[in-house]
Amino acid sequence: MKILVPVKRVIDANVKVRVKPDQSGVDLSNVKMSMNPFCEIAVEEAVRLKEKGAAAEIVVVSIGPAQAQETIRTALAMGADRGVLIQTDDDVEPLEVAKLLQAVIGQEAPELVLMGKQAIDGDNNAVGQMLAALLDWPQATFASKVEIEAGKAKVTREVDGGLQTLEVDLPAVVTADLRLNEPRYASLPNIMKAKKKPIDVKSTGDYGVDVKGHLKVLKVSEPPKRSAGVKVETAADLVGKLKEAGVL
Repeated sequence: MKILVPVKRVIDANVKVRVKPDQSGVDLSNVKMSMNPFCEIAVEEAVRLKEKGAAAEIVVVSIGPAQAQETIRTALAMGADRGVLIQTDDDVEPLEVAKLLQAVIGQEAPELVLMGKQAIDGDNNAVGQMLAALLDWPQATFASKVEIEAGKAKVTREVDGGLQTLEVDLPAVVTADLRLNEPRYASLPNIMKAKKKPIDVKSTGDYGVDVKGHLKVLKVSEPPKRSAGVKVETAADLVGKLKEAGVL
């Protein structure tokens, strides 16, 4: 079985995000970039499935600038076999990402697409669902456990009422949630081996997908700062304050 894992290059999760002075977007200058955490979880799960013998090859795909090769190399060091970079400096929208991935899948013919449920920059949580719709494949989102057996994927997912277990026929699209696994750290020997693994660089034009976009960012602003709290002397004072605030 071949697994395809899309990965995205985003601002490192430990970095404080800065908004541009003109509020046109997020300031990316001199900022550490890393693999999206949910994508990293998806790569880890794909590698674990390969280690169990459920998969024979893992192909990693990224859409972004030339520097996204570093993100792909990270996935290769974790255990993926080869990478595809669709190089573009445009801010590609979710539907365009889904269409590009659809084109890649048409060439690669994987039995499973395993991807993060969302990217921490846009927080759209849309590409997996859009991709499944374009492919007309079954989907299982927010996976906290994945098992592959007899041409089916058994996926446990978190819902408001607890856990839900789905069984989908392969090929399918599965999106990874936070509690699916704990990604490994790549060892130095694997990092060195990753440098020799192939990355095929393509352009959006190679797949015939228009990435001009249909969405326009009007304004990006930081969340308002929290106001100072108020100390109360007694429980009765606390209840009174809560009533004044309309909480009770």
